[in-house]
Amino acid sequence: MNASSKDTVWDLLVIGGGATGLGVALQAALEGRSVTLVEARDFASGTSSRSTKLLHGGVRYLAQGRLRLVREALRERATVLGLAPHLAQPLPFVVPGAGWLSWAWTGLGLKAYQWLSGRLGLGATQALSHQALGRSLPGLPRMVAGAVAGMRYWDGQFEDARLALALAKTAKRAGASVHNHMRVTTLAPSAQGWQVSLFNERDGKTSTLQARCVVNAAGVWVDALRQMVLQPWAGQVPVKALVKPSQGVHLVVARERLPIEEAVLIPRTADGRVLFAVPWLGATLIGTTDTPRSDAPLEPLPLQEELDFLFRETRQSLGVDLTRADVRSVWVGLRPLVDSSKGGATSQMSREHLIRREAPGLFTVTGGKWTTYRSMAAQVMQSLVGQGDLSRAAKGPAPTAKHLLVGAPAAGQAVHPISQAPGLHLWGSEADLVQAMPGADRDLGMGLTEAMVRFAARSEWAMTVEDMLARRWRALFLDARQAARMAPAVAALLHEETGLDPQLDAFLALCKQYTLAD
Repeated sequence: MNASSKDTVWDLLVIGGGATGLGVALQAALEGRSVTLVEARDFASGTSSRSTKLLHGGVRYLAQGRLRLVREALRERATVLGLAPHLAQPLPFVVPGAGWLSWAWTGLGLKAYQWLSGRLGLGATQALSHQALGRSLPGLPRMVAGAVAGMRYWDGQFEDARLALALAKTAKRAGASVHNHMRVTTLAPSAQGWQVSLFNERDGKTSTLQARCVVNAAGVWVDALRQMVLQPWAGQVPVKALVKPSQGVHLVVARERLPIEEAVLIPRTADGRVLFAVPWLGATLIGTTDTPRSDAPLEPLPLQEELDFLFRETRQSLGVDLTRADVRSVWVGLRPLVDSSKGGATSQMSREHLIRREAPGLFTVTGGKWTTYRSMAAQVMQSLVGQGDLSRAAKGPAPTAKHLLVGAPAAGQAVHPISQAPGLHLWGSEADLVQAMPGADRDLGMGLTEAMVRFAARSEWAMTVEDMLARRWRALFLDARQAARMAPAVAALLHEETGLDPQLDAFLALCKQYTLAD
């Protein structure tokens, strides 16, 4: 099917190629709907590739009394781990206790967290003596020395950008028409439902599309689309924003600089958030901050006070004195928090999602978290049917909880830990297809091969160097300087494969933004 076919009236158009939009497209396709998804940039190029890489119920949400959110997330955590075991896996977390009272209080909370997960728990929550804490974290002697004891609990970690890509592939295989680098320029009611004008960055052409229903899943940018559609009807009254963006900054350092095999959680920092140090793709990720914003730039910059905060907390809480030269990559994600209009810090705002019917056949979904993408998608489709905008699916509700994502290995097959360096294992069962491409023995740096680039261009919608080195392969997020060195060779291969401009200069400029000056 062609998304630009003038004679096609789609059941559903999904705008936004992050976790939520891709989940809706997959849900709809598996229900037998005709569905097309368009993403203005690249899949997961916004919030969905800039998470802290955790599939979790939310320990601090439990402390805030949001039991329903935690229960749902813990259920969905187990589901996602089963859908893509090569990209989502259990991970132990260690929590140091600075004093006996804080240790006991943390232990009670973590025991409750395990109890809420029930039979879907990933491992036992354990008390760690001071000696056991030292054996668990031998690379953090100063932190251990300042703790009286510790706790270990289990949550999940994942590779967010490649999981989004697996969703896109699975949706396409289920019959969805999926497009990145395709931007909505107008959206208006029509006799068939909704008419949308699109600009395709691949060929520079415009097209129109008809859909009975539209789901606005543009993440932190949903209000821009709402403004485009709803403001002409609102007259002089401004369209009230649904999202209050919050900025989270992450630092990535070499594993030997912050040597951990288990994740570390500091329950409370100065801004009210938890601090994580997570082993991820052979490096160590430190995050995150929570800073309100009034805007939503495509590439937000870290504030100096946020960097100071992370350096200070790493020194005080983890006992590791980092310098700017230690940071191999710094990146910023925007969270689409549902604006409750009650004021207060964004760290206290709900991570629950919102589904809103804006007009007949037009829905907005925003908020939520990566872990619950699947249940959010199911609720969106239920809302479309419940409001009478779509008829009930002939196939009935889609069994997405058991529909393995593309690349998922066979049951019982061993998987490579995603906490270790990236490699061919990230393609899961598609690894042989990647190896069959020309250049499987040519290494471009950081384990990336020519064959991987060619496969990404032919089978994974990779068009630009950023597509390839930011999300198909996480070089930009792991080591921005090394990503810049790899970029020219990757650009040449992408141009050879697609015939399109791989936007090398733009990527090199982006690499500088992800690098801290010494």
